[in-house]
Amino acid sequence: MKPINDRVVVKPAPAEEKTKGGIIIPDTAKEKPLRGEVIAVGPGKDGSLMTVQVGDIVLYGKYAGQELSYEGNDYLIMREDDILIVL
Repeated sequence: MKPINDRVVVKPAPAEEKTKGGIIIPDTAKEKPLRGEVIAVGPGKDGSLMTVQVGDIVLYGKYAGQELSYEGNDYLIMREDDILIVL
């Protein structure tokens, strides 16, 4: 996959299976993870360079990106502006 312009492909982290106290979370109560690993980065838009790189762990907004399932894996395609922070 090769994103265009200022798009980034992110592989979301898996949802938590249980709490720190050991309580198992059912599938219906699991929240979407808000962090993931950058898999691919576009070239940038209007000559501006991208600030994220492949392999970065990022946090993004709750409703950021477009979900994509490719070869059995789930990904998010989002604009670089949707990324809040690089960890």
